[in-house]
Amino acid sequence: MAGYLQHEGFAVTTAADGEQALAAARRDPPDVVVLDLMMPGIDGIEVCRQLRTFTDAYVIMLTARSEEVDTLVALSVGADDYMTKPFSPRELTARIRSLLRRPRTSLQTGTDPQVRTMGDLRLDPASRQVHVGQAAVELTRTEFDLLDALTARPRLAYTRRQLIEQVWGPDWFGDEHLVDLHIAHIRAKLKDDAAAPRFVLTVRGVGYRIGPG
Repeated sequence: MAGYLQHEGFAVTTAADGEQALAAARRDPPDVVVLDLMMPGIDGIEVCRQLRTFTDAYVIMLTARSEEVDTLVALSVGADDYMTKPFSPRELTARIRSLLRRPRTSLQTGTDPQVRTMGDLRLDPASRQVHVGQAAVELTRTEFDLLDALTARPRLAYTRRQLIEQVWGPDWFGDEHLVDLHIAHIRAKLKDDAAAPRFVLTVRGVGYRIGPG
């Protein structure tokens, strides 16, 4: 896999286990980290958890198991995307390129830099900070970008595909269920009851829109 990515023009650093992966990421900060869930030593979940304490690199988690609980745990510790084995090197390359095309901040031409308030929820695109009441909410880059997209046009109901194009880019392909998993984590961090949400509403048959708070 490393050889294929190098052939595609990427600078690649490999690690045999979790400890080496963390040391390599500290020594030479990466843009994208591809993590195997079942790494020797520290597993991919713990590596991802520790990565999130010192880097905002995009993380793609690889798993041989398709159980939803594995995916939920991976995304809960900060993974941006996941792939279930087996997959083709071409598919992984496409996912990496899609992540690298994402802007580093939400301040793009035509976006609203003003602080957005929906009841108790406050999102600041410039500082990439989110508060519920007086409490700061720590979101991953992908979670923030999803909430940023929803709050930018609060009257619009987004389909999963529209959110993927907004956050992951139009070239991303894969299981659109990824959006639902990230939304679930956003709701949990906002303490938003999924049965009666205030902030992120489900629009039946369509997707999601931001609520009044």
